[in-house]
Amino acid sequence: MVMKNRNRFLQKAGRLDAIFAALADPTRRAILARLAEGEASVTELARPFEISQPAISRHLKVLEHAGLIERGRDAQRRPCRIQARPLRKASAWLAAYRMLWRANHHGREVVHAEPVAPPRKTGRPRRRKGNHS
Repeated sequence: MVMKNRNRFLQKAGRLDAIFAALADPTRRAILARLAEGEASVTELARPFEISQPAISRHLKVLEHAGLIERGRDAQRRPCRIQARPLRKASAWLAAYRMLWRANHHGREVVHAEPVAPPRKTGRPRRRKGNHS
């Protein structure tokens, strides 16, 4: 029983990892925003970007692997559609941390770290190429 629960946990974690990895890329987020307006073909999705159609196809594969989109078949056209369920899963996972964020924001002092200067190099300074003075 413990092993089954652990396997389910790992499967869910893997799905969440795939969802967040897909959402980490701005191009993929823009594709999802476009698909939120309605289905579109690969060509239609590629139009606003300055990248090749094969590159868009790779982005679509990542989104499809994460379950964020679904590709259909309509004769020779393969329209893409957004899938809301994985987004709800990601939102539910984040919701568990909202109370923590609110507690830190409202009830506790937030400590801001001072920027740390990079360590100074010791030894003889290097000569730059082309600067022989």
